[in-house]
Amino acid sequence: MLSTYQYPKYTYHPPQEVHTGTVTRHPVVVVGAGPVGLAAAIDLAQQGVPVVLLDDDDTVSLGSRGVCYAKRALEILDRLGVGDDCVRKGVSWNVGRTFFREEEVYSFNLLPQPDHRRPGMINLQQYYLEEYLVRRAQSLPSLDLRFRNKVLALQTHGESATLQVETPDGVYALEADWLIVADGARSSIRRMMGLDAEGKVFMDRFLIADVVMKADFPAERWFWFDPPFHPGQSVLLHHQADNVWRIDFQLGWDADPEEEKRPEKVIPRIKAMLGEEHEFELEWVSVYTFQCRRMKQFRHGNVLFVGDAAHQVSPFGARGANSGVQDTDNLIWKLKLVLEGKAPERLLDTYCAERTYAADENLLNSTRSTDFITPKTKTSLAFRNAVLDLARQYPFARALVNSGRLSVPAFLEASPLNTPDSASFSSEMVPGAPCDDSPMRAQVDHFWLLDRLGNKFQLLVYVENPMDVPQATALQGLIAGPIPVDVILVSPTGGRSLHGLKVFEDYTGRFAERYDARPGSAWLIRPDQHIAGRWRTPDVQLVREALARATCNLEE
Repeated sequence: MLSTYQYPKYTYHPPQEVHTGTVTRHPVVVVGAGPVGLAAAIDLAQQGVPVVLLDDDDTVSLGSRGVCYAKRALEILDRLGVGDDCVRKGVSWNVGRTFFREEEVYSFNLLPQPDHRRPGMINLQQYYLEEYLVRRAQSLPSLDLRFRNKVLALQTHGESATLQVETPDGVYALEADWLIVADGARSSIRRMMGLDAEGKVFMDRFLIADVVMKADFPAERWFWFDPPFHPGQSVLLHHQADNVWRIDFQLGWDADPEEEKRPEKVIPRIKAMLGEEHEFELEWVSVYTFQCRRMKQFRHGNVLFVGDAAHQVSPFGARGANSGVQDTDNLIWKLKLVLEGKAPERLLDTYCAERTYAADENLLNSTRSTDFITPKTKTSLAFRNAVLDLARQYPFARALVNSGRLSVPAFLEASPLNTPDSASFSSEMVPGAPCDDSPMRAQVDHFWLLDRLGNKFQLLVYVENPMDVPQATALQGLIAGPIPVDVILVSPTGGRSLHGLKVFEDYTGRFAERYDARPGSAWLIRPDQHIAGRWRTPDVQLVREALARATCNLEE
């Protein structure tokens, strides 16, 4: 038990299949009610897709586990209805500092420019995130959340999957048109299917100590290489909610995990770090090793793997839960179109293509971070320490310091769903990029751009005067297509449109700056807030072709 958190006990409800003996078939079943499985189920249900979510437990995760949630993940959580809860409870931060022995050698700011709704990162114990997601899930009538329902066996067929599920009242079967697997790094579903994840296990151990204390340290990420209080190793400090501080101590591969978790071993380490004047209580202790690996393919017929079930990375850089939430963000809109018969099944192959690319990017950055933090040879150790020495004075060396390249969203520039540029732009909002945020208003209503984007295709058109849009009639035709496109005019001056189109006023100019907007420019936005194509002049036929390409409906 934790002193700062009361674990919820969720009610088990006997499934009707146990008593009736019938085998019901569902459009989508999700296995695993961690953050990633909950995100997938919520995303489906809030768009009206019926979904069953199975979990073998009846509470949230034990211990703080995942801590850091990046700006992009927060933007997705906003769309799922829990972003405000997370930011309100969590500790927001943008600045990280790196120390070598006793001296600071490097610092960074994740969000140096103003006018973003969300911070670069928040620190929040995973059990809070799961609690907020469960509350949201339970509010959705299309979501059947079943606790203490453990999958015992799985059979896949051509167009469905059959699961045998164990409950306190007995075993029952159910069928799924599509199965989303979010049951974690030790995925039992993956094992049942005879699948594996390939990669590298790192020969090192780290101690996590969550301590409760009142301290006046700033809300920043602090990382030490070879500090005097833990010589020859590394230490990481993060501030979480409820005055809980996460401290990670590198231990080395030869450390005995059970011995290192004993309070008699942990408390002296913390006192050496903090000094005798800081009073604290141990909240949670764990010792972990880590792996960097992934499955070859995330789609196996009608079974789709997400999160740690599909890929695992080291904790340096906070890429685990952040990338898992982005998996579901990428997958669900595609699955919805396939379920509705508006896109062919091969659209789901692009989930695999885009997210294995993102996973490889995460694995590369995570492996490089780990190699820098835990050098395996005397030569690499000497190089690492030389870089840290030089970083005190020389900017070129600071670029080489790697205490964990923090999670950033993948720019899916090579995606087959993109329409390549046909004109010149100077911004980072390239096809495949996640949309940047910016302040907007419509009449007296102030809001953030990303709050109005997502869940459907949208076309942003930058105009000087919303009253004078020559192609307005043609643009309105996009709204009524088989896959509707919501057309939004963005103007530096605001006002109304004579043609019934929405108008957003870019009253700070941030949109024009971040998107390199000129009068007539247009951007087609996917339901996951990634850019599918952009043009200097929005030819409606080109937009229709881009929409068809983004949904695998274009024969090329």
